[in-house]
Amino acid sequence: MRRSLSTRVQAFDKPLIGSVAPDFKANAVFDQEFVELSLSQYRGKYVILFFYPLDFTFVCPTEITAFSDRYKEFKDLNTEVLGVSVDSEFTHLAWIQTDRKEGGLGDLSYPLVADLKKEISKAFGVLTNDGIALRGLFIIDKEGVIQHATVNNLAFGRSVDETKRVLQAIQYVQSNPDEVCPAGWKPGDKTMKPDPKGSKEYFAAI
Repeated sequence: MRRSLSTRVQAFDKPLIGSVAPDFKANAVFDQEFVELSLSQYRGKYVILFFYPLDFTFVCPTEITAFSDRYKEFKDLNTEVLGVSVDSEFTHLAWIQTDRKEGGLGDLSYPLVADLKKEISKAFGVLTNDGIALRGLFIIDKEGVIQHATVNNLAFGRSVDETKRVLQAIQYVQSNPDEVCPAGWKPGDKTMKPDPKGSKEYFAAI
């Protein structure tokens, strides 16, 4: 007798891309102080919102400090950065107060958000069955709409360079709505017109 197999699929009402990002209000640590912030307070700016599994782990500090070290590059692009994990603000603070040479973070240029109830991770679809967040990264535009998402599994980190490149592409097409950016586009590269004639002009020139 064959057993019927059922698969549990997490269903969303609509894709996150192109939708207004789920708002949240949460405790965070910034400049070694406890603060309360909301995602909606950043309207009018772009936001890099990234999730990571846990404090005091191994891949995570390489990502968190890499974004912090290059925070000014994002600020110059009218963009804020927020890191989120399911740890408490107290654990965040302890990790920030740990020296980088000992696996800590040191001072950061942006807030770390506490998602102890795991509601934010769940809302963005990155919460695992083990109750930690996958390495999800979302680029949210000035209107609060998610324009980009990438999710890595736990064992490998993300690229700050690629995040910045995608952000610049988003900003370019939003400022130039009659153009689109081809694969690997960087500022200064050729774009194309999203129509049969315009695309032929692009391909003829490369």
